[in-house]
Amino acid sequence: QLSCLAKMVTLHGIPQDLDSYPEDLLLFLSPSDYAATGSCRQYFANIGKANLDVLRRESSRRKQLLVEALVCLKIPGPQVSEENAEILGRLVCDLGGEYIRSSGGNLLKQLSQCESFLPDQEEAIRSVISSGNTTFGPPEAWSAFTLNELNGLIPVFDHSILQKIPK
Repeated sequence: QLSCLAKMVTLHGIPQDLDSYPEDLLLFLSPSDYAATGSCRQYFANIGKANLDVLRRESSRRKQLLVEALVCLKIPGPQVSEENAEILGRLVCDLGGEYIRSSGGNLLKQLSQCESFLPDQEEAIRSVISSGNTTFGPPEAWSAFTLNELNGLIPVFDHSILQKIPK
């Protein structure tokens, strides 16, 4: 339905008020379609707020969005800055373990919004959390606020992490 709606909305060209449309609709447009009304950074900032699960995780469209986002944001390697993580939003859910490890804690906030993880991602999240080298600090120093911030990642934590969190 969203794909069809995107075709209808863009039938007579790209509307200037594209930012006022639901983010989920933008999943079916390309950055080049959006270029007439804004920058690719703005496009991916909007995409990052969309419900990516509208597209299957393995779909070519979803993979292509991530590739285009990395190019747009000029992210040449697996290290993602906190600013770029903010722009990518939910697109970080599709980044592999190498990106999660190399980015340290920069992706944790966005990753906590993901519905599910691949084994490689889970292992990388545990590695980053266990290192303690994040803005959240080591699990021994966490508070209820920290756990609330990382709520979506708690199912990924293993026994070695959980036992370090203060009661």
